[in-house]
Amino acid sequence: MKKTIIAAGLATLLTASVQADTLLGLYIGGHVWDVQTTGTFGEKSSTSGEVISQNFNFDDQQQGSFYIALEHPIPLIPNIKISSTVLDTDGQTTITEDDFSFGDISYPVDTTVDTVFDVSYIDYTFYYEILDNDLITFDIGITARDIDGNISITDDIGVLSLSNEEFTAVVPMLYGSAIIGLPFTGFNVFAQGNYTGYDDSSIYDFQAGVSYALLDNLAVDLDLEIGYKVVKMDIEDIDDVYADMEFKGIFAGATVHF
Repeated sequence: MKKTIIAAGLATLLTASVQADTLLGLYIGGHVWDVQTTGTFGEKSSTSGEVISQNFNFDDQQQGSFYIALEHPIPLIPNIKISSTVLDTDGQTTITEDDFSFGDISYPVDTTVDTVFDVSYIDYTFYYEILDNDLITFDIGITARDIDGNISITDDIGVLSLSNEEFTAVVPMLYGSAIIGLPFTGFNVFAQGNYTGYDDSSIYDFQAGVSYALLDNLAVDLDLEIGYKVVKMDIEDIDDVYADMEFKGIFAGATVHF
């Protein structure tokens, strides 16, 4: 009986794979994201050996991201998706932590500093369509996230030198995506995310929203999207940088399917 149930389940998954794009499918999409940024960063103290982090103020920013994905009907070969995200923000903060230093420069308490936190990453995602029909689409896979970041601090009157730290990393992440169609409406509900956790670090992103099929024909599909997105980066000792940053906000965008 159990073997029958397992066989039926496998048959269902294989049928779902066959029902995926019978020809090559190309997806191109992007969105504008109204980002609110909060977080801390710092370095290990040279005297105590403890991580001294400061909570920084950041201005709200509008960021952009885009992606391209290629899907095919070959079951054992994963589909591929490449996406690019930029998270650049700046702000002004008064130092409140004793013994706070960054880039080998110490900042006394009550010093006002201008801060720039620039990070971008490219995701290389390899995924399989577990389900693909008019009612539900469900994908799982892995993502290689190539992170490139830069943090700089300078006091607002120019007495102290500019401190600057760069960090890079490539991290593996779990990937999942789901789309649920609302019959006879042209609307879909969608959710997508990546996650990784290792040592004391964790990085994840999650977005969810609603899309509307503005065009849906044999030549091209065009979906308009609106939703909410969160990116969390809690990194420990990546190129001597310690940071706990969160980026969140509403986004709007579009996806074209050829």
